[in-house]
Amino acid sequence: MQIGILLLAAGSGKRFGGMLPKQYITVADKPLLIHTLNSLAQESRISVVQPVIAADDQLYAEVTEGCRFAFDLLPPVTGGSERSISMQRGLAALPGFIDMVGVHDAVRPLPSKQLLKDVFDVAAEYGTAIPGVAVHDTIKEIDRNGRVVRTPDRAMLRAVQTPQVARRDWFLEAIEKEGHRLESHTDDASVLEAAGFPVYISQGDSLNRKITTQADMDWLHAHFEGV
Repeated sequence: MQIGILLLAAGSGKRFGGMLPKQYITVADKPLLIHTLNSLAQESRISVVQPVIAADDQLYAEVTEGCRFAFDLLPPVTGGSERSISMQRGLAALPGFIDMVGVHDAVRPLPSKQLLKDVFDVAAEYGTAIPGVAVHDTIKEIDRNGRVVRTPDRAMLRAVQTPQVARRDWFLEAIEKEGHRLESHTDDASVLEAAGFPVYISQGDSLNRKITTQADMDWLHAHFEGV
């Protein structure tokens, strides 16, 4: 199994605010992006990482210059305004020998060695896998007016994370089938689901948190400071 990671770093970061894209903010003496790459390097089965960056990104080359990892860090490709476009362009740029693809958020810097092992083990067995953690709050489904219409059983719910992993040919087929409505899918696995592929949950980790808001960044600083 030859694994390639699509590292999505083309988002605008509007919810975070500030002039500096959050993947380049320094945390514990390193840009957040470098923490993410170092975490991915814990998994020896990853052969290549394909970064997908914004068209106007002036910092990626500077931040990664001189960095070396156990995997091959490929030259970045330009993403698009939607996650699905970035994913398509990243898939197209992967070397032909890659047969299993994991799509990971560049601003999710702490996937553990165990999480990575679990997600790739499950994907190797079933063809797909996404990390998920149990939901502890009661979840309410509402209608457009805010009225509760259903209370799903939280024992059957999972909050999902990345990397979201699948066979490369499955991702390609799913994107082709769902091409007319890719923008409606909020994660990569939902494209697979809509195209009829089974998606399995592996063990997630509460530390595998996506840094989206300033509160998330404050949490990350505290984590590294041992607070």
